[in-house]
Amino acid sequence: MKTYNVAVVGASGAVGEELFRVLEEVKFPVGNLLPLASARSVGQEIEFKGKAYKIEELTETVFEGRDIDIAFFSAGGSISAQYAKFAVEAGAVVIDNTSHFRMDPKVPLVVPEVNPEDIELWEDTGIIANPNCSTIQMVQLLKPLYDLYGGFKRVDVSTYQATSGAGKQGMEELVRQMQDFFAFKLGESECKAFAHQIALNVIPQIDVPQPNGYTKEEMKMVNETNKIMHSDFAVSATCVRVPVLRSHSEAITITFAEGTDVSVEASREALANFENVKVIDDLEKSEYPMPVTATDTDYTYVGRIRKDNFASNILHIWGVADQVRVGAATNAVRIAQKWIKLEENA
Repeated sequence: MKTYNVAVVGASGAVGEELFRVLEEVKFPVGNLLPLASARSVGQEIEFKGKAYKIEELTETVFEGRDIDIAFFSAGGSISAQYAKFAVEAGAVVIDNTSHFRMDPKVPLVVPEVNPEDIELWEDTGIIANPNCSTIQMVQLLKPLYDLYGGFKRVDVSTYQATSGAGKQGMEELVRQMQDFFAFKLGESECKAFAHQIALNVIPQIDVPQPNGYTKEEMKMVNETNKIMHSDFAVSATCVRVPVLRSHSEAITITFAEGTDVSVEASREALANFENVKVIDDLEKSEYPMPVTATDTDYTYVGRIRKDNFASNILHIWGVADQVRVGAATNAVRIAQKWIKLEENA
């Protein structure tokens, strides 16, 4: 089997660490591996397939002469903005997990189960963008229903996003505050990762405010959804941080064209037959997806599939996925796998 030389930028971060796990689990054909991070992580070791690799510093010249085929970037938008071009110039395809390139009209924004054909556009810039974690799991559930009913009129989503969406520091802050709670010191806890206490609380703001009253995270879901699905239906999002360590949940309301009579049974079947989606939907038995269901898995789970009480063209669903994997590392690796197939078939 042909192998591919792989670089991981952000090797010491939460998504970087998960990338190594996913690459190993799927038996990705890695030849040489180059873990990269900032100067403060240089010398740390990561283990991959039983072998230790020392993290090197990300610089403008580090890709030169390394014959890197695929470079995963997961170290923040400013890092991708500064360094991705050097990986491309050295001959690598960049799979970028930050927001920097997502809405660039020349850069494909890809969820392989939804729009794999867009990967072919990578040659325009040498870059393929990985969407926002919340967007990924939502479009995986929207796509089979979009195809079943021939489109949407509107999608409304409320998210319940885990602290891991803010990285290691987000999870650590939740754990620390819960420890403080049981020690009767919660009021003394510092809030660094989040603007407010996250333990025993929910925060209806993720990312910075926008002029229209939405947050940047909410507008990512709006804009990225239509780019991925090559559509123009209305999308509205409310994104909320919840005291969960890992896996995002979403309550999604889908309004179809006037006159559409949605079928719960047909919708459930379409979702169950879609790639990497699993249906758990038996309310009588208290069976539905939860964050603990999805954590450390590579599936997007869906349940609570029900028709609206007042309008026959509205369907409500509940989706959950591990956003570190499905919403980041796993989606990036799936993009790379599709890219390899295209290259080998060319």
